[in-house]
Amino acid sequence: MEDFKTLAYTSFTIWLAAIVVLILLPSMFGFSLGISELYMKVLVKVLEWATLRIQKGFDDLKKRRVTPSNGIIQRDESPMETEIVGLRQSRSQCLQQGDFEMSDVFYFSKKGFEAIVEDEVTQRFSSEELISWNLLTRTNYNFQYVSWRVTLIWAVGIFVRYCILLPLRVTLATIGISWLVIGATLVGQLPNSSVKSWLSEKVHLVCCRICARALSSAIRYHNKENRPKKGGICVANHTSPIDIIILANDGCYAMVGQVHGGLMGVIQRAMVRACPHVWFERSEMKDRHLVAKRLREHVFDKTKLPILIFPEGTCINNTSVMMFKKGSFEIGGTIYPVAIKYDPRFGDAFWNSSKNSMVSYLLRMMTSWALKCKVWYLPPMTRQEGEDAVQFANRVKSAIAKQGGLVELSWDGGLKRDRVKESFKQEQQKNYSKIIVGDNITFRGTAN
Repeated sequence: MEDFKTLAYTSFTIWLAAIVVLILLPSMFGFSLGISELYMKVLVKVLEWATLRIQKGFDDLKKRRVTPSNGIIQRDESPMETEIVGLRQSRSQCLQQGDFEMSDVFYFSKKGFEAIVEDEVTQRFSSEELISWNLLTRTNYNFQYVSWRVTLIWAVGIFVRYCILLPLRVTLATIGISWLVIGATLVGQLPNSSVKSWLSEKVHLVCCRICARALSSAIRYHNKENRPKKGGICVANHTSPIDIIILANDGCYAMVGQVHGGLMGVIQRAMVRACPHVWFERSEMKDRHLVAKRLREHVFDKTKLPILIFPEGTCINNTSVMMFKKGSFEIGGTIYPVAIKYDPRFGDAFWNSSKNSMVSYLLRMMTSWALKCKVWYLPPMTRQEGEDAVQFANRVKSAIAKQGGLVELSWDGGLKRDRVKESFKQEQQKNYSKIIVGDNITFRGTAN
């Protein structure tokens, strides 16, 4: 029994020492020993080999080009007025705009079928489709049974992910979160000064780097000269709660969010002691004026960290950017747009909060191969003269979508949980009413 305890203690000591020397210390000082890079190279080679074996096993399996749409139908993005007028002109020689035509029904039927067959909204809240299988479980085919070699690699992958990577990542995550709580609490006891701010930033930066290593993150940052500066607002597309760790791995931000209980509440209370994060009670979140006031006070203080906001308000599946809420763009100040794009080959970063709990999501991420992504810092943007908050939000959204190679959509991400707003329905009804009771413009066709 004593021999077993000695062996267990020795093994644990070696395990912990290896983590400290090979991972924690490099994370604290912001450099890499090259282990992650070697791991990613080997992983890419294995996935390429598995893809070739699968292709040989399935002669009829062709690579499908992944697009935001599954290509079943061809959409016409013309405005309602243009399409309805086109339908009328194709059926009548001389029509008054104020007349009702039965052909108008075809337009609404067509749009209804398009929404049923290929819904632009709900497919943004499901996992992004892959070109080839990544030896994980997310697939519609039983690829692991194509050949015994693929089956062997798949089984070895399960062992590596659950028996080696998972314990290592859980250990790192525990250390990172513990250090964040303890470090932020200790720094929070210091009087407000430049030293306290410096220590707070170091604690946040080191702990976020450790948490990033807990997910085997491989992050590439572009255009670092455009990184958000103090007194500004950083806005980014939102795929996962891990977005915060990805960005905080390269710089410190003031977080904005609702007050939580449990472990998350402990972390929030520790963080706010060391850094002026902006946490709201549930009742305060409903008061837009109070939220805007507190954020404006933070932004106009040039000594405070830039605020990090995700204007979509919910997680989207790494293929698109949906409507930005205008509140973040009414505050004033400089907006620093950031585009984030994950590589789905190594793991699905999307969090569907309506189906998966945070615990199950983190477990899935910690049992994935790695977390690889690219981050682009875009040039700062300010509200132009005569531009309202909605137009400004759309301009920023377009810039992020273009840089990240994402599809730009005008739909509200709130449709993930809520029904379509009545105001949107009424807007479509008003547009059609203008056609029916318009200015009686005559559309003349060509006589046969």
